[in-house]
Amino acid sequence: MPSSTTPPATPSGQPSVLRYDERLTAPRSWWLIAVMVALSGGLVLLPLGTVAMLAGLIGAGALAAVAVSSYGSARIRVVADSLVAGDARIPVSALGAPEVLTPEEARAWRSYKADPRAYMLLRSYVPTALRVPVTDPQDPTPYVYVSTRDPRSLAAALEAVQAG
Repeated sequence: MPSSTTPPATPSGQPSVLRYDERLTAPRSWWLIAVMVALSGGLVLLPLGTVAMLAGLIGAGALAAVAVSSYGSARIRVVADSLVAGDARIPVSALGAPEVLTPEEARAWRSYKADPRAYMLLRSYVPTALRVPVTDPQDPTPYVYVSTRDPRSLAAALEAVQAG
């Protein structure tokens, strides 16, 4: 989903061109599981007393919340001349034409068609994705696979940067 926020400033103080911004968040069912883990932690320590039960509830809940939040907070951006997907920052000049993947194609590319050398920002709870070949001859990565809820907008942002 394209962002309507103000673009971040570059180190020189000039605003960078933010063309696309999406945050992949964990589904609600994962948060329900985190609550159940917290309750389980409390129930396991209930025989040791109320204070131990509360400590188990809070401790297990905090650990489960951190796990869900850290895995579910991937961010995808097209900023200036780079695709930022998770921890990777890839210059758009090193990328080929983006390919929008349907849910069936996305499933194939993250399973039996997957290349172990590819960079994959993959979230199984997001059914659609974008696959972009890496054209840099110095880079052994064959393609970038990015799970995204709006692959058409991400492809359009990459094509806009590639066009000039």
